[in-house]
Amino acid sequence: MEPVDVVNAFIEAIGRKDMEATKALVADDCYYDNVPVGDMRGWEKMLDVLGPMFKSTEPVEFEVLRQTASGNMVMNERIDRFVMKGKQIAIPVAGVFEVNDDKITFWRDYFDNGMFMKALKGE
Repeated sequence: MEPVDVVNAFIEAIGRKDMEATKALVADDCYYDNVPVGDMRGWEKMLDVLGPMFKSTEPVEFEVLRQTASGNMVMNERIDRFVMKGKQIAIPVAGVFEVNDDKITFWRDYFDNGMFMKALKGE
């Protein structure tokens, strides 16, 4: 698969809440940096952040607005939509991914934490 196909499949698997398909697209030692929150390495740590999305009965959508790829790097601009603490969240996100051997080995998301906190408060 091309790197962009891996990233698209990853995003789609999250939207379906298919934890096994999501995990299958991530390297065991993947570096994940959720910039305002912090960085981590490995699926189990990533699951600390993604787990609530998989467990929730509410929909999750990562709407890709723009995307570009060069070599093994994929960058996208998205609107991530999900429910947290009973609040509808829709937050603009810029994501950077590196893909090696059909697995995501690096994922960094940038977003405005102030905007996120306001949405969480229902503002």
